[in-house]
Amino acid sequence: MPRFAANLSMLFGEVEFLDRFAAAQAAGFDAVEYLFPYAYSPSELSLRLGDFGLTQALFNLPPGDWESGDRGFAAIPGREDAFDRSLDQALVYAEVLGCPVLHAMAGVPPADADPAALHATYVANLAQAAERVGASGRTLVIEPISSRTIPGYFLTRQAQAMAVIAEVGSPHLGLQFDAYHCQIMDGDVEMHLRRQVAAIRHIQIAGVPDRHEPDRGEVDYPHLFGVMDELGYAGWVGCEYQPAGDTLAGLGWFAAARG
Repeated sequence: MPRFAANLSMLFGEVEFLDRFAAAQAAGFDAVEYLFPYAYSPSELSLRLGDFGLTQALFNLPPGDWESGDRGFAAIPGREDAFDRSLDQALVYAEVLGCPVLHAMAGVPPADADPAALHATYVANLAQAAERVGASGRTLVIEPISSRTIPGYFLTRQAQAMAVIAEVGSPHLGLQFDAYHCQIMDGDVEMHLRRQVAAIRHIQIAGVPDRHEPDRGEVDYPHLFGVMDELGYAGWVGCEYQPAGDTLAGLGWFAAARG
């Protein structure tokens, strides 16, 4: 059976963020992830993890000014200093929280940006960041995100991500495989999972097309969980979905998956 992490940016929205750690533990989760921790101090979050015996599975580097449209900087020429600073901040949090995997968002480039310059910037930034993250004993990941979710996002396809990982060539850079985004952009989720498992360091799930519970929609997640077990995937599976209603009422799939 895969190991599941509750995404606290999306699940347990019935309570305030800091109370979601207790809610996740009470629901049976052993780990948590979220988009960004930076509204809270590392010590405050570490206390919640320790109090409820939870593992921090993943979080993202700071994305920049979200309200102004920033979605990370890794592929954006001229934002290299901002990317470096975001990595500095993320590494401080990762050390305190014991987080093994960090996600670097690629960003939304200007519509007239040169694709070759974007690619070169992305590869160069990831190469240096992967070495810094690796030196701390952690792994950096990149995630193809559907254009439905973030219009204009630089990294959208599985083949694109795998090509970047191969070009960077660092053992400290891996793939964050989100089955929801994969199904929307590429389809054939099981075969992508099988082909890419050696590069996968984190998996996320949600029902397609509505991004609700994974027992809703067109993807057969019980089958995919069996494939993960067959392949020997030992990382976390992040539950990054928007509950259709009350979070606890929608966790029947979780109870079934745990047996």
